[in-house]
Amino acid sequence: MKVSVGPRALALLATSASALALALAAAPCRADILRYCSQTTEAMSVAQQDRLLRFSAVVKQQLEASGQELAIVARAGLDLQRFGLRYSHAGISLKASPNTPWSVRQLYFACDENRPRLFDQGLAGFLLGTLTPDLSVISLLLLPPEAAAPVQALAADDGRALQLLAPRYSANAYAFGLSYQNCNQWLLELLAAGWAGLQPSAEAQAGVYQAGLRAQAQAWLQAQGYQPTAVELGWRPLMWAGALIPWVHSDDHPAEDLAQLRYRVSMPDSIEQFVRQRWPEARRVELCLRGQQVVLRRGWLPLSADCAAAEDDQVIDLGA
Repeated sequence: MKVSVGPRALALLATSASALALALAAAPCRADILRYCSQTTEAMSVAQQDRLLRFSAVVKQQLEASGQELAIVARAGLDLQRFGLRYSHAGISLKASPNTPWSVRQLYFACDENRPRLFDQGLAGFLLGTLTPDLSVISLLLLPPEAAAPVQALAADDGRALQLLAPRYSANAYAFGLSYQNCNQWLLELLAAGWAGLQPSAEAQAGVYQAGLRAQAQAWLQAQGYQPTAVELGWRPLMWAGALIPWVHSDDHPAEDLAQLRYRVSMPDSIEQFVRQRWPEARRVELCLRGQQVVLRRGWLPLSADCAAAEDDQVIDLGA
């Protein structure tokens, strides 16, 4: 499932379910948001790239030392602090990835094709899409064996993973709708299908989208008490402006949510909360690149916004 990706597709790897809200939150509204697919990510200096590469090596060491075969990973690709969110984009890191060990399997929006695709990206490349190169963060969720095994079997199977990939993308896709899908929703529905033991119909073709399978995954998530992230826009023009952006839609959201200027979407934080609720034995590791140091924290208490190390945190010096 390795895909050749151009700059415009890579730019959208960072797009999250709150992309509209973020892009339009600043006043006045930025006209260049309408050309988002034409833009490339901001150039990094050689020093910044070098630090991120060394940071990715530290992350990979932690994954190797975990004894796990997979991890749910999330990074900050957009500034969502206005909504109380740090992470915008999540995927699943597979030790046995055919691309390269610990590559991240994820959904991305291919601008040139105007459609979503699955993409296996090396861990270093995943981190190069970070919001702030000098203050880069990543979270790792490590599942207990009984939770990891069915997810690995599904995620590593190209045909079955693609059956959950919807043909239409929306950055702010409603978490319990079938009209669209965003990057985090694909991951969550994959987790649900694995944990619920869902199987496509006998006549379903491998690699062909199965709306019924997504519907079953969403029904299971609702039955298990999954709560999507509520993004409170707080300003109606943000919702109106969405009509001008081809990868943002509102027609899938309940009327009562729209009346309250609210989008309920799947984000890394809601995925983490659901994993913690369902699998209390799951472990969380958060790492932050802060200048020439990596701050590592184990546990569910998040790092502070400036990634300052607390007494029990591990600090790893990357050197000059």
